[in-house]
Amino acid sequence: MHTRLYVVGILILCFLANWAGAQPPSKQVRPRIVVTADPELDDNNSLIRFLLYSSDLQIEGLIYASSGYHWTGDGKGTKWFVPGREYNRFGLNLCPCESWRWSKDEHFIHDAVEAYAKVYPNLIVHNPRYPAPGELQTKIRYGNIEFDGDISKNSPGSDLIKSLMLDDKPGPLFITAWGGQSTIARALKSIQEQYEYTTEWEAIKKKLSRKVVLLPSGDQDDTYATYIKPNWPDIDYRQFNGGPNYGYGAQLGAKATDSMYLTASWMKENVSDRGPLGALYRVWGDGKQMVKGDIMDYFGLTGYTNDELKKKGYAVWMPVQPKGSWLGEGDDHTFMNMLGNGLRAHEAGFYGGWGGREVSKKEATTSALLSVAQDTSANAMATSLSTLTDQLNKRAQALAYPNFFPQAQRDFAARLKWSVTPKYANANHEPVVKIEGPLTVLASAGEKIRLNGAVSDPDGNAVTITWWPFQVGSYANKVVISNANSAQADVLIPNDAVGGQTIHLILEATDNGTPSLTRYQRIIVMVKTK
Repeated sequence: MHTRLYVVGILILCFLANWAGAQPPSKQVRPRIVVTADPELDDNNSLIRFLLYSSDLQIEGLIYASSGYHWTGDGKGTKWFVPGREYNRFGLNLCPCESWRWSKDEHFIHDAVEAYAKVYPNLIVHNPRYPAPGELQTKIRYGNIEFDGDISKNSPGSDLIKSLMLDDKPGPLFITAWGGQSTIARALKSIQEQYEYTTEWEAIKKKLSRKVVLLPSGDQDDTYATYIKPNWPDIDYRQFNGGPNYGYGAQLGAKATDSMYLTASWMKENVSDRGPLGALYRVWGDGKQMVKGDIMDYFGLTGYTNDELKKKGYAVWMPVQPKGSWLGEGDDHTFMNMLGNGLRAHEAGFYGGWGGREVSKKEATTSALLSVAQDTSANAMATSLSTLTDQLNKRAQALAYPNFFPQAQRDFAARLKWSVTPKYANANHEPVVKIEGPLTVLASAGEKIRLNGAVSDPDGNAVTITWWPFQVGSYANKVVISNANSAQADVLIPNDAVGGQTIHLILEATDNGTPSLTRYQRIIVMVKTK
């Protein structure tokens, strides 16, 4: 029964993928997404990147949120304390407090949208799908920001999220939580309070469980654990792993292929000096603080050692880095899979993209069990446990994730270049990658199938092509592609593939412009049942 349900689910996803892939770029449905963010400096940086990809998204909300790290207080002198928070760590004992790390005139979301407005005339030269600044401004709200984890009352932000959850627009509603989830939790609690004792309640619960996809940066105020999960257990809660490290200290142990994109020289040339958005972007030693006097935010200071900063009263939890170098965008993983780069990672959590992928124990176990199930001999039954273990080990090895960080950084740099470049011909643009045929195909084990791609470049640049297997499908072993560096390639479906298993194949194209840009298409091969 479980295998049958798994196959049906895959078929539904495949149908949606073929439909979406058949649409021309100008008509493809963009994922509906809401950002909730607290005034952490890496949220500011993630927001700048996010706005540069607003051409790929249907932005439904830009909402200020609180967290265990930032809350504004109610302005009435009320004091707040939650055990274990940062104000009670690092040898500190600073709260109960009336507010924590929140500027009285906090408006970093407004600032980012204002900077976007200044560069919008340039951006639409390079991609006409960028939303008008006025449209984005109408999406800004303040959520449940008074206290960490407080869901006791509605806010403009929670009201907006509630209305989006209940509307009848098609497709999923993705909601990020870059800070705490109290604004999201309040929206859900308001819906529960309105409908729980009505005849509509069961239908409402099912609707939201099908529709809402939460994209968290952890549970930063405990409201997922204390309210959302117990009361809305079926809502999709996607936590990505294995992808690029966009967070604080990414340079500490970065791969050689990645480290150049984190240096002060690269950041200055490609980010910090790139117009109004680049000027807002935080880097080490930039002289800025999100909140004046914040003892947790020493990142803008320069010329001090770790010990010297500690003596000045700062809680130093990360070693000082060179002035101008990468600081962090720790929330990027929540939206980088939403991008229209051809990987279609938003369609299912396990597909994987520039934000990592979702891996569940159930998925890995199902894959292994399918492989074991093909051999029903007595000997296989006797050794099924060891076989299952071997299959799971192979699965873990196969899931070594591609390194997408260089491609993501070069793409970010290109879009910042667009923001200061009024002529199309003076910037690079991504290649166009197409599949000549459906994005999902059926094939039998042992069958060789042809892969037909088509690649072009709007700037006339040379394009390098490669096909490669993305080990995110339910078939866990090696797949061989012939003529992998040609638009037309062949793949042999392995003889040990089992009916219902899937194989994901990626057509990747990278141009030789400056910076070089990469785009993809994904074909999913579904193995026929014998």
